Amino acid sequence: MTRLCRRCPRHLAAIAFLALLAACGRAPSDATAEPVPVRIAASFAGPALPTIATNGRVAAKDEMRLSFKLGGIVRSISVQEGARVRRGQLLAEIELTEIDAQVEQAAQLAAKARRDLERGERLYGDEVISLEQLQDLRTQAAVAQAQATGARFNRGHSVITAPRDGVVLRKLAQEREFVPAGQQVLVVSGADRGYIVRAALADREIVQVKLGDRAEIRMDALPGRVFAGTVSEVSRAAEADSGLFPVEVHIEKAPPQLASGLVAKLSIVPAAARADRLTWVPIAAIVEGDGRRASVFVVHGDRAQRRDVDVAFIAQEGVALRGGLAIGETVVTDGSLYLADGDSITVVKEAAQAAGGTAAPTRG
Repeated sequence: MTRLCRRCPRHLAAIAFLALLAACGRAPSDATAEPVPVRIAASFAGPALPTIATNGRVAAKDEMRLSFKLGGIVRSISVQEGARVRRGQLLAEIELTEIDAQVEQAAQLAAKARRDLERGERLYGDEVISLEQLQDLRTQAAVAQAQATGARFNRGHSVITAPRDGVVLRKLAQEREFVPAGQQVLVVSGADRGYIVRAALADREIVQVKLGDRAEIRMDALPGRVFAGTVSEVSRAAEADSGLFPVEVHIEKAPPQLASGLVAKLSIVPAAARADRLTWVPIAAIVEGDGRRASVFVVHGDRAQRRDVDVAFIAQEGVALRGGLAIGETVVTDGSLYLADGDSITVVKEAAQAAGGTAAPTRG
């Protein structure tokens, strides 16, 4: 009896060790996983087409390229680049010696033709010349008068005046330089019709754009500012060298410090995009995308259920979906990569940290 009692502690220790091994080999049936901390967001309605993003250059709506009608030596250019000009102000002129001589010659020939016609009228009345000769004199007088009118017209276009108020953008010639007829001498912007952004779009984009489409304009020269714009011109012919289609966007409420040549970033929302709506979600909500197919986790109570969705396109503002999710349903954003279908979740608060994310306020 005494021996048996001495061996009892050893038996009890062995039994306890075997029980411990058995417990380590299986998980308790009533154990539950910890909820995954996540952030959530509601899906929202957005345009059915992506915003068209491109770059362009700011320009005055009226950029007038001014030149002389006749070639000649530049006598004077009275303005410099950046100068503000008034309507009718003299900007440049060429040497007028030769042109004035042509005007005078044409005037004298016209005066002689008139005198010849008057004498012919008297001679015809006295039956000294025939009707045909009189008609020839009338023709000569008319031609001489037309030549005199043309010479005076050329004289009037031997100087350049400002067609309206504006700013001199470029000076393309210097004094005493010979310029051919029609060569640009000055480029002047009109100040009364505002500024535009000139850009060019690809063929798949131009078919979506119509006059009046809204646009947003950003410029590196004016950081942090966004200007509203309206599509004011849409070309239906591509440029031969680039194959792109020019467009113009009018800048609404353009600030006075704008200058032609500034680089602008355009975001155009086609009217067709506003006519139909798709379901949009934040980019962080998309998991395991494969082409047009992807998945999101939809919030149902305190659990996240995985759901397949059809991706229409991806934009800076989020991801547009063609199917699989209704507008207004709540999806997981931060923490979605750490979830499996049916996992328990907890929505983090403002100071909390979502799984794999950064602390930030939630929409929920």
